[in-house]
Amino acid sequence: MNKNNDILSQAFAELTPDHILDAIEATGIDCDGRFLALNSYENRVYQIGVEDDKPIVAKFYRPHRWSDQAIIEEHQFTLDLAEQEIPVIAPIKNEHGETLFKHGLYRFALYPCRGGRAPELDNPEHLEQLGRFIGRIHALGATRPFEHRTTLNIDTMAVKPRAFLLENNFIPEYLLEAYTSVTRGLIEQIEYRFKQAGNVSYIRLHGDCHPSNILWTDNGPHIVDFDDARTGPAIQDLWMFLSGDRFYMTERLADLLEGYTQFYDFNPAELHLVEALRTLRIIHYSSWIASRWDDPAFPLAFPWFNETRYWEDHVLSLREQAALLNEAPLVWD
Repeated sequence: MNKNNDILSQAFAELTPDHILDAIEATGIDCDGRFLALNSYENRVYQIGVEDDKPIVAKFYRPHRWSDQAIIEEHQFTLDLAEQEIPVIAPIKNEHGETLFKHGLYRFALYPCRGGRAPELDNPEHLEQLGRFIGRIHALGATRPFEHRTTLNIDTMAVKPRAFLLENNFIPEYLLEAYTSVTRGLIEQIEYRFKQAGNVSYIRLHGDCHPSNILWTDNGPHIVDFDDARTGPAIQDLWMFLSGDRFYMTERLADLLEGYTQFYDFNPAELHLVEALRTLRIIHYSSWIASRWDDPAFPLAFPWFNETRYWEDHVLSLREQAALLNEAPLVWD
């Protein structure tokens, strides 16, 4: 990492309430001093009180992860969705139409503060409504490609994360052979699953569409945090709502697609990718924590990460995924 990168990373690690409030007030917003850190690790996200107005949410971006162009592209995607009355939380524009702000060494965006509860994944009506919601996102997402954001692939989600963990001594020595072997086999299985799926369409996605990013209200769902928006197969925004045994997942899939296909066609060949994508996420997650271990927030948030029990359970979960990848894909009638 060069000297400039060191300075940016140090500044991010030392972000204080004073820095945050100074940055926000530089945009012309009068803060009232209320300040609440929200549950986010990749970026720093806060609820900020505003004088004589509703609170807002401020997101301060981690250096080096996304270029300015990639962040602005994500913002424009959500703004386009909001213009179509799709219930997303889009960033706030200033009088010049800008959504990405800079103050000193910091880059940040501001959002309306919206509440809600998690969706009820056992509720067929919730799943059907959620499917309609995601189908509408994908219908717009398919209209043009991203230019500056990444594409979901095996190399960035498994090959490089695996290499990082093996090269940086995070895995206990007695588990190295097991981890090396199981992940090598998993990558081969995942590649085979992608070949089975064939030539599926890649579109603009939310990218990290899990229940915690869905806020449910009496008027239905809205979605937050497009920070992982990227190009990929449509099933990436659906599979995280599918867990449990095969029968249970099949029922939930039918509910989701009942709503989804009212707005966007679904290619059943993508069902070959459900467990492949789940496995990619498991591999990548451990590497993501390891890659951020120098950030003081991560050892505090994930104290179990450097314990042998975590790595034993991790290898076990990977072996379970290897078995699941040998099973037939889910079926949608």
